[in-house]
This record gives sequence, C-alpha cells and structure tokens, in this order.
Amino acid sequence: MTVVPDETADLLKASLFSVRKIVESGVQGKRRTARAYQEARSLIATIDRDGGSARPCIEACLKRFNVQKSADDAVAAGWMLAVIQERVSERDLYGWRRLKEIVDAAVHELLSSEC
Repeated sequence: MTVVPDETADLLKASLFSVRKIVESGVQGKRRTARAYQEARSLIATIDRDGGSARPCIEACLKRFNVQKSADDAVAAGWMLAVIQERVSERDLYGWRRLKEIVDAAVHELLSSEC
C-alpha cells in the first residue's frame, strides 16, 4: 500500500474542486474562469521567485483564490489551477507528474472555451 503525503492529497482535492467547477460552469462561466486563470498567470509572471521558490507566487494566487472562493465565485478554480501549476513546477512533490497531467488537462479544457 502506498501512502500519499498530505500535500499531494490536498492538491489532488484542490484540482478536483477546480475541474468540478469548470465542468459545472456554462460557457460564460468557463470564459470568466479562463480570464481569472490568465490573470493569475500574469500575476505570477510579475513576481520574483525567492531563490527559485514558487512560494511567493503561490501565496499571491492563494490570496485571490480565497477571496473568490469565499464569495462562492467559480472563477476561484482558475486561481487554484495556477497555484497547483506553480507547486507542481517545483518537481519535488510526491506524484507531481500525475498532478501535472490532471492540471494540464483542466487548463486545456478551460482555455479551449476561449476559442
């Protein structure tokens, strides 16, 4: 039996939350979430990585995620996808490759709604 570390389990739950929000939202909801995701990626691009760590980027996006989630706004999913991508990009997380596949598929689905 394989034991999955807590962080990986938490990120998997967060990715499932995001995927569920994307699937449940209509076309307009997907577009809004895609814009939120792109806004998150733009924010990430402006933040200096502290010694190569993604933590500052993750924390900035988590603040926005928490605001959107507490308002019960589905665009929170876009912010969470960016958070997970940043964490996975560090490549030191148990199961990071599988999480990357899930998140990449969710982002692809989300961004295809823009077309």
